[in-house]
Amino acid sequence: MSALTPDQCRQVLIYAPEESEFTTQHERAGRVELARQLGALKGFEFGGLWDQSHFRQAKPYFLPSKALRPHEAIELGVSSVADLYGGVVPHDFVATKAITHGLITPCATAPAGWSHAFSTSVQEVVLPGISAFSAEDGMAAGLALLKRHPVRCKPANATGGRGQAVVRTMAQLVKYLGAMGEDEIATHGVVLEENLSQVQTWSVGVVEVGDIRASYYGLQRMTRDNRGRNAYGGSSLVFARGGFDDLLGLDITVSIRAAIDQARHYDQTAFSCFPGLIASRRNYDVVQGLNGQGQWQSGVLEQSWRVGGASSAEVAALQIFQARPKIGSVRASSVEVYGNCTPPPGAVVYFHGHDADAGPITKYSIVEKNGHADV
Repeated sequence: MSALTPDQCRQVLIYAPEESEFTTQHERAGRVELARQLGALKGFEFGGLWDQSHFRQAKPYFLPSKALRPHEAIELGVSSVADLYGGVVPHDFVATKAITHGLITPCATAPAGWSHAFSTSVQEVVLPGISAFSAEDGMAAGLALLKRHPVRCKPANATGGRGQAVVRTMAQLVKYLGAMGEDEIATHGVVLEENLSQVQTWSVGVVEVGDIRASYYGLQRMTRDNRGRNAYGGSSLVFARGGFDDLLGLDITVSIRAAIDQARHYDQTAFSCFPGLIASRRNYDVVQGLNGQGQWQSGVLEQSWRVGGASSAEVAALQIFQARPKIGSVRASSVEVYGNCTPPPGAVVYFHGHDADAGPITKYSIVEKNGHADV
């Protein structure tokens, strides 16, 4: 038997120090399957959850449950995009929605490391909005914005639309901020921005694993969960081999081009303004719709430098690019279906069964039958 190469000794490890507090059964199972798929892509074994014993082994490749902080990156030995699927942020707020907008005044309360330069530079590619880190600043910001349009209020660190509300009056604003509480606002921040109607939300991003790099755009789908509530239903994405410039080289509509251009500017500015930012998975939500005056608007809502709902489609596309070097574009989807569902032939199943919290749910990725994007 031949000896194992150094890469064959390396492992993909899930880093999730607070996993039990955050995720459901189907999310944990999906994370494990994603780690296995990343291992297949890199030629590494799947080694399970990280613990201290892994320090004695060959340098792992990490799949973190969230963007790492500097002390975690140092502890794990993560120093570049080659070491993880996800990102490292220099300050906690950089991983949240709060970085998207500026403060109500230059002297407003802000966390350490705040970049006025970033919010100024991205002002033209995001919706009108303000971030606040005190209840007083949040009230002032909300009142200023309410003079022009209804305001969407969002906890800065929440995901999946959780905790959001549209306010139209001062009384509603007071109630919302009061329910959030001063401690939550001071710790994580609150975002207040122009609310749009008739919206379409694009996912735009770049992902890099090993020597394979791909960029993409596509639409998120909403569905109903087993209790009839709105829930994420997956993403249908078009991938180009390479970066944003390669993606813009595809045959795309004016609105898609606008979304990609805005995401690219936001991306470039973030890496310019936040030294120490590392990300092999860079995803941006771009919303397009009508404002209160019926005018069409487009802007980046937030960033994600961690594993996300579209990650299974991202890895599926990277696998196609790796296996078929002559292919320049691919269509791939991540799908989440509540209730009874039979995955289609060719799907990579991430979860199929009954989740104790969510009920019956199926999650899978699927690549276009011919492996090409019809663009």
